[in-house]
Parts: sequence; structure tokens; C-alpha cells
Amino acid sequence: MPPVIASGETRALRGLRVAFALTGSFCAIGGALAQMRRIVSLGASVIPIMSEAVSGTDTRFYTAEGLRGEVAGITGREPIRTITGAEPIGPRGLADILAVAPCTSNTLGKLACGINDTPVTMAVKSVLRNDIPVVIAVSTNDGLGASAANIGVMLNRRNIYFVPFGQDDPMGKQRALAARLELLIPALEAAAAGRQLQPLLCAL
Repeated sequence: MPPVIASGETRALRGLRVAFALTGSFCAIGGALAQMRRIVSLGASVIPIMSEAVSGTDTRFYTAEGLRGEVAGITGREPIRTITGAEPIGPRGLADILAVAPCTSNTLGKLACGINDTPVTMAVKSVLRNDIPVVIAVSTNDGLGASAANIGVMLNRRNIYFVPFGQDDPMGKQRALAARLELLIPALEAAAAGRQLQPLLCAL
């Protein structure tokens, strides 16, 4: 069964304030930035948030400075990079929805256990306290291993939604899971309406 793409996505995001958090699944950052551009092009405003790993690490995919500049160019805002910068998002009503894309197993585990020690985990805590939905795009090499329990915990949490995901390399990385980032916008649309985009498990 193909994933359900909510109709009218070009209208649903117009005027929406989307907090968009990037964590350190470095190979997935490019796909996340492509979706960030689409979200802006559809008329939403984006508040970018970066984990310390993303904002401060040079990788073979990009330099930290170059990535920060690219995100600022897409959104028209400097990315939030501190816990204190992320804390007001929920209480001040700055966002209508929050996406964590990509979401590493490290961030997922912290969220499942209520640990709040990064800009991204603070942003999630900040919006959940105000009943603002959170959409998670998981990207982890142990999603069918150590992180499986954390996915289960988060699936049972109020106001938490997932971008549909599956095994990205079942032969080479048998425990790895990755979200279909091209479904982030339909997942945001569904979450804004209080629904989980289905099917949740899909082929990549």
C-alpha cells in the first residue's frame, strides 16, 4: 500500500510556523535541507534549530560554518544553537509545529527518557508543554536494535508523530531505519490535524 499523501499540501502549510531541528545523522542532512526549502516555498516560516554536533562539526558532507550559512539562507534566520535560545519556543508560542529531521538514536533516546541537555531536546520539551505537535524523522543504524525500545516509547507519547520509515539497507545494515524525508511535508500536515500519516512502516 503506498503512503497516504494528504491532499492540498500546498495550502496546508501556508502561514504555518515550523520549528525545524537538525541532529547529527550527517548523511541525511542534505535531504532534510531539501525539505526545509520546500516548506519555505509552500509559504510556511521556519525557525531553524541545530544540535551542537550539527552546528559545530565539519564533515565530508559540509563544513559547520557552511551549513549554518545555508540554513540561514533558506530560512532567513540564524539557527538556534543553545538551550537557552530554544527554551522560549513553546512558552512564547513561536511555533505551530516542530520537526526533528533527521532525528538520531541519541536524540531519540534522550527524548524517550526525558533527558533535556541539547538545543533540540529543549525545543521538543518546550513545545510539548504547550501541546504543540512534534514530528520525528528517525535516522539510526540501530532502529531495530537498541533504539527499537525508544521508538516504541515515543510512538505511545501524546503529540508525537513520525515520518514514515523503513529499512534503508536491509542486507548491509540489518538494524538500520531511516525516515522517508520526502514524506516530511505530508507528515507535518497530518500531525497539524492530529493524525499520524499512514502507513507508518514503508519500503525505502
